Amino acid sequence: MHRYRSHTCGALRESNIGETVRLSGWVHRVRDHGGVLFIDLRDHYGLTQCVVDPDSPAFSLAEKLRSEFVVRMDGKARRRPEGTDNDDLPTGKIEIYVTEIEVLGPAGDLPLPVFGDQEYPEDIRLKYRFLDLRREKLHQNIMTRVEIIKSMRRRMEGQGFFEFNTPILTASSPEGARDFLVPSRIHPGKFYALPQAPQQYKQLLMMSGFDRYFQIAPCFRDEDPRADRLPGEFYQLDVEMSFVTQEDVFAAMEPVITGVFEEFAKGKPVSKNWRRIPFAEALRKYGSDKPDLRNPIEMQDVSEHFRGSGFKVFARMLEDPKNQVWAIPAPGGGSRAFCDRMNSWAQGEGQPGLGYIMWREGGEGAGPLANNIGPERTAAIRAQIGTKEGDAAFFVAGDPDKFWKFSGLARNKVGEELNLTDKERFELAWIVDFPMYEYNEDDKKVDFSHNPFSMPQGGLEALKSQDPLTIKAFQYDITCNGYEIASGGIRNHVPEAMVKAFEIAGYGEQEVVDRFGGMYRAFQYGAPPHGGMAAGVDRIVMLLCGTTNLREISLFPMNQQAMDLLMGAPSEATTKQLRELHVRVNLPQK
Repeated sequence: MHRYRSHTCGALRESNIGETVRLSGWVHRVRDHGGVLFIDLRDHYGLTQCVVDPDSPAFSLAEKLRSEFVVRMDGKARRRPEGTDNDDLPTGKIEIYVTEIEVLGPAGDLPLPVFGDQEYPEDIRLKYRFLDLRREKLHQNIMTRVEIIKSMRRRMEGQGFFEFNTPILTASSPEGARDFLVPSRIHPGKFYALPQAPQQYKQLLMMSGFDRYFQIAPCFRDEDPRADRLPGEFYQLDVEMSFVTQEDVFAAMEPVITGVFEEFAKGKPVSKNWRRIPFAEALRKYGSDKPDLRNPIEMQDVSEHFRGSGFKVFARMLEDPKNQVWAIPAPGGGSRAFCDRMNSWAQGEGQPGLGYIMWREGGEGAGPLANNIGPERTAAIRAQIGTKEGDAAFFVAGDPDKFWKFSGLARNKVGEELNLTDKERFELAWIVDFPMYEYNEDDKKVDFSHNPFSMPQGGLEALKSQDPLTIKAFQYDITCNGYEIASGGIRNHVPEAMVKAFEIAGYGEQEVVDRFGGMYRAFQYGAPPHGGMAAGVDRIVMLLCGTTNLREISLFPMNQQAMDLLMGAPSEATTKQLRELHVRVNLPQK
């Protein structure tokens, strides 16, 4: 017999009854039933009930076992007594009558419990992550992640893509976040950067004639942590294709992402025909460029009904042509208590309040706004937005560029409070037609809105003749249930257009050559039209595991202060290390 096990703890079935077996694993739980010890033995594959009674030669040792001891147990597989089957376990019809026990690894007092999924302080969970990962739910999440990545690879290969690995030590690039810098010992005073994304390398692969690239790529960004973005590093399904239009990218990737969601959705419906929503429409209807489409509420511009009305606050605002009034319908929200609660919530968000109209029995509008604008205008608003008796609508006014985010939060809040958001499905969509540029109020200049390497719609001619702030890019996101899970674009592969695009954002041609020399040179020697995208592996796994915190689907994450409590990183370098790197530490004064 094998030194440690003849079977795993998830393998034994009724067909094994009568066999002498050997199992090794962790003591999950010990129960004493009238002097008979029941030990649940756990390994990666499952759990088996083991029984030790006072007649067993192993009984005296079994009495000393505690949770998380690692042990080997020999015994005979037998049928569980009638009425004691556990249908929740694959091994639930059998048990092992134990005759021999060997302690392979004793365990001290546990700093956190492994049995059960009760809440525990995060700093303890991360410091003892090796114990935390033994907990059933977290262990399952990690294995789900493994299977999702396998599924992605299988589906990408099925679409004719090839997996390439790109460098980890590279040059700094303006991807939108801070780089992690790595000092070079061989080249004093110079630094490598960890890649924020393999953007330039995957485009260079297209210049090299490889046609269809993908990679489960690690990416590194020195930005502040938050629940839906891991500090330091994350993984993405990185994709690039040659000789493609935007439609070709959509046709290749939609089945991959849909298929992954369908495979791991646990029966929840997944949208098959993805909606395509222009960026400007997404902001106007949903107040978000990553709208939660499970929420049926769509906002509408109702400015005309308030222009010149008796509600002077809105009427005066609308004298400025850039200002608008948006309505947020609230089906079933026509109670004073709910409207007052939403108004209080808005004040908690730093707003002066949230105006509303309620529609009473017979269709009559009620509330301060209705009283101010009169029944005719109130009825016109109702006709436009489609509210019924018992419904309400909330109103946000001002410059849409400044209030759209708040309006989106209000839409989400109404959907949650009134149980309008269907939590039991996955709603995927493309957000398209992103603006190429935006105006940076701080620096008083035009900046790239998103990816600087995207092809502008209209090409070089648009860059030469259009107002930059009106140019749209061949750029797109995939959204799911209120999260951005992928972003991509058709690339600007024309050298003259690339220089012009960066010139508009304040970069001279020499600066483009200095910062993106490899790609700029490659474009001079026959560059194919190409495009691609990158999907966030971590966010996809998070959604499919039904959690809202990426630390619940990652093996060894950092905490909210970007510290690895398990390994003690970041840590101070020794004087010898700093000397070899020609680096001096200049700490901020306290």
